[in-house]
Amino acid sequence: MEIHFVDEINSTHTWLCAAIKNGDVTKPFALYAKNQNDGIGSRENSWYGFEGNLFLSFALPSSVLPYDLPHASTSIYFSQLLLEFLRQKNSLVRIKWPNDFYLDNKKIGGTLTAKVKDFFVVSIGMNLAHAKKEHGILDISITPHELVSNFIPSLKDFPSWKHIFSKYELEFQFSQNFGVHIEGKYLLLKKAKLCPDGSIEIEGKRVYSLR
Repeated sequence: MEIHFVDEINSTHTWLCAAIKNGDVTKPFALYAKNQNDGIGSRENSWYGFEGNLFLSFALPSSVLPYDLPHASTSIYFSQLLLEFLRQKNSLVRIKWPNDFYLDNKKIGGTLTAKVKDFFVVSIGMNLAHAKKEHGILDISITPHELVSNFIPSLKDFPSWKHIFSKYELEFQFSQNFGVHIEGKYLLLKKAKLCPDGSIEIEGKRVYSLR
């Protein structure tokens, strides 16, 4: 995969989505930035960061991904892949459903995905060095360059969704200590059932990640 680095950008996610739409990116491509000043977070919030943190987006054609991967759970899939990468480096990072990275009770990052033409754009923001008071920082010492230059090349042989979900299913136990905002309501995940496609059943509704 071709990897590009820039000093500053509004959003790696919006840039890469636009580049695919315009035909400027037509093959696997990754972009990361030293600083990002208008990132996108969950529930259409902004995700601001500081220099030294991770601002990464990469694009993969849907044809290289496992046939059994539910498109609505693509962010779950890649969150779990990154979790395993960080665990190999002795991090204690966890995932809160659907795709937020946590240490203890503090969020340290998250994953956002979008389908653009025949590509999936996967964007990951993570606090590696600095965080606002209410957020946390990854518990291992790694620079954005070290993370990108090791994680991106590992994305070659994609395990099946069934394999990844078997691990994510165990991880979901951590999520049940928290809640999630759904249609303007804050619902406790301890009352949710995780379904085989990565969605949850809660209060009689089926809810998908969709981000």
